[in-house]
Amino acid sequence: MTIRVLLADDQALLRGTFRLLIDSCADMEVVGEATNGEEAVDLTRTHHPDIVLMDIRMPGTDGLAATATICDDPDLAGTRVLVLTMFETEEYVAKALQVGASGFLGKYVTTDVLLAGIRTVAAGEALLSPGATRALITRFLTAPAPGALLAPKGRLSDLTPREREVTALAAEGKSNDEIAEHLVLSVLTIRTHIQRSLTKLGARDRAQLVVIAYQTGLVRPTHAG
Repeated sequence: MTIRVLLADDQALLRGTFRLLIDSCADMEVVGEATNGEEAVDLTRTHHPDIVLMDIRMPGTDGLAATATICDDPDLAGTRVLVLTMFETEEYVAKALQVGASGFLGKYVTTDVLLAGIRTVAAGEALLSPGATRALITRFLTAPAPGALLAPKGRLSDLTPREREVTALAAEGKSNDEIAEHLVLSVLTIRTHIQRSLTKLGARDRAQLVVIAYQTGLVRPTHAG
């Protein structure tokens, strides 16, 4: 199955480079290019890509606002946003996750990492670059702005004890393999628990599940030193 990618970046040279790179892969194709956030939203509604490779700083509507619009549109539920930016600040990473981005990478990453990142997000997994660490998540996502909770605490009551446990471990940054080893369960069982938790909490993907886990208090921040 071919992964359909929309590019959103105001720099034509970068878009051209990304297009050549992505189109050179047998399992990917670029379906459109946007120069700002407004165009990104319009083209996403037109083409329904699997992935939007989204820059943050663009003229007019920026990438974060565009990401929020795309992720809030029920007609675009099949589209995931991978933020790719030179400005890999903690604030940007946290905001990108809060508005629904499924991944975040710095533009300095290698081509192999970028392509692997697109495939990871297309498969429904969360993707955070080395700069977007667990400490970042615990620092920023546990104190959202008023009314910014993705799910009230009561929504967690829909989860079974095992689903809560698996969700908490996922929010701590553990992979399915690591969770399976920790709980002495099969990876398939862990995937099933993750999927059920996504459905019950109305989360788009694993990244949003992590946000919900922290914002509802299922997982608490740890402070070093």
